[in-house]
Amino acid sequence: ARQHHIGLAVAYNVWQYFQVTSDLEFLVESGTELLVEIARFWTSLATYDPAHDRYVIRGVIGPDEFHAGYPGAPYDGIDNNAFTNVMVVWVIRRALDALRTIPQRDRVNLLDEIGLREPELEHWRELSCRMFVPFHDGTISQFEGYEKLAELDWDAYRARYGNIQRLDRILEAEGDDVSAYRASKQADVLMLFYLMSADELRELLGHLGYELAAEAIPHTIDYYMARTSHGSTLSSVVHAWVLARSQRARAVDFFERVLLSDVADIQGGTTSEGIHLAAMAGSIDLLQRCFTGLEMRADRLILNPAWPTSLGTLSFRIFYRGHRLQLRISGSGVRISSERRTVEPITVECRDDVRTLGPGGVLRFG
Repeated sequence: ARQHHIGLAVAYNVWQYFQVTSDLEFLVESGTELLVEIARFWTSLATYDPAHDRYVIRGVIGPDEFHAGYPGAPYDGIDNNAFTNVMVVWVIRRALDALRTIPQRDRVNLLDEIGLREPELEHWRELSCRMFVPFHDGTISQFEGYEKLAELDWDAYRARYGNIQRLDRILEAEGDDVSAYRASKQADVLMLFYLMSADELRELLGHLGYELAAEAIPHTIDYYMARTSHGSTLSSVVHAWVLARSQRARAVDFFERVLLSDVADIQGGTTSEGIHLAAMAGSIDLLQRCFTGLEMRADRLILNPAWPTSLGTLSFRIFYRGHRLQLRISGSGVRISSERRTVEPITVECRDDVRTLGPGGVLRFG
């Protein structure tokens, strides 16, 4: 009941769909209303905190299910989960973008239908500039108070138990509680680097008045990597993704772990309860979007390949804004070709090189 971040995933997919298709009819008929109501829900949970002089969100559970509350209050949720607070701002901004994108007549009708008035929208704008995001020692904190939790002796537990993916059950059997430690079942803060590029995340945090230095990104990744038990197959998907830019060999290791999720039943018996379909889909996504650096943002198709040479050459097709595109990615470059169709040209960016691709055209980036 406190894992409200699921709604953020719905909003994320709505906006990604529109970026890929440019389907204005969808945005008018249902997409904008979905974004607006999800943003509305979150703004109803956010309250102003004079101590921070910012807005806060209390009593939630983030993607990491090990922390359903603080020590001694196991089901009360935690305050200011960084992933949640940042993505709330992202959703509010996308809802405002959607309202600006749809035709004025449709916007007026929607606002009237759901009773959304200018004072409420102004509150959204203020909140999207003044949301609190916790930090400690230059690192994004998983939630407020995270740095006060005890450190776990990871080496000792690995030496004793070997597989510590379900660290919560191990500690419970010892009469201890995982919520007392800086230990995560799966990616939480690092989900931000999974859903957004470093540039987009830096821009969003800058909009809030926070600075995320370039060197802070690998530090943050290493910090949480060392404190995660990977008790979910999806954790390997996310960690492969966030390591693809800086530690490609480790990223491939996590990618292979995703592929083995069910083939080798790496969680020791869970496959018999049902296959890990999300991990399967995630493995395809790692190939298509992660290692290719494929993004749909700012009305353009963006590629920033970090393709492992050990994987050879990848060739696949995508459908983007009316274009059927053939992409060929290798360690040496990128080739994009468009089938001959009567559609509007699209903008393609690869490593800051911005070009236009028309129907039947071919682009090569070295």
